[in-house]
Amino acid sequence: MDARFLGTADLAEAPSVAVVVDVMRAFTVAAWAFAQGAEKIVLAESLDEALALKARHPDWVALKDGPPAPGFDAVNSPGLLRSVDLGGRTVVQKTTAGTVGALAVKEAPLVLCAGFVVAEATARLLRTHGSDDITFVVTGDHGQADEDLACAQYIARRATGAGTDPAPFLRRAAASRAAAELTEGVRQGAHPDDVALCLELDRFPFAMVATPEGPLMVLRPHAMPSPTTGHPA
Repeated sequence: MDARFLGTADLAEAPSVAVVVDVMRAFTVAAWAFAQGAEKIVLAESLDEALALKARHPDWVALKDGPPAPGFDAVNSPGLLRSVDLGGRTVVQKTTAGTVGALAVKEAPLVLCAGFVVAEATARLLRTHGSDDITFVVTGDHGQADEDLACAQYIARRATGAGTDPAPFLRRAAASRAAAELTEGVRQGAHPDDVALCLELDRFPFAMVATPEGPLMVLRPHAMPSPTTGHPA
């Protein structure tokens, strides 16, 4: 498998398969939103677009990075979102890095959004798809986020079917700058459990696929039943 690891700004053209990684926290949050019953997630280009979508669809749930803000229903925190009932709802998500990365590859034939919580399901979908040419988009910290690169490298190895010890990759993520900033309270709109929740390997049995639906880029869960009976948390 030819795997490339690029920052969002380094993307020169639409890849054939893109895996957009944001561990802390956009795509961990997205996975939790689906686990809490969300039907779909609309990836907004800007805060203004998110608010405009919310205005047109008052029943949608608007979510953003940072502290709570007027017009938004939730913040980009898995620890805070896990107690919210999203049954059948549409979520509008706008974040600093993850949603930007996904929208940057919206022309790709296959776009997956991922974090450690859906790593194995993502790898299994890649194996099922059979592509030998995969671009992993490292979204955080201008493409330098080690938690995202570690997750991307882990998924790439699992996508080949190789047995891979996840521990070193999870340790790198736990030691990342993003993890430190969340732990130390530097980032607003956070919960004390956010880092731990972002490092729950294979918490959910689905991958997340983003596709254009009209003018919008929409993320939906794609069930990948595990061949085993359990999912390590």
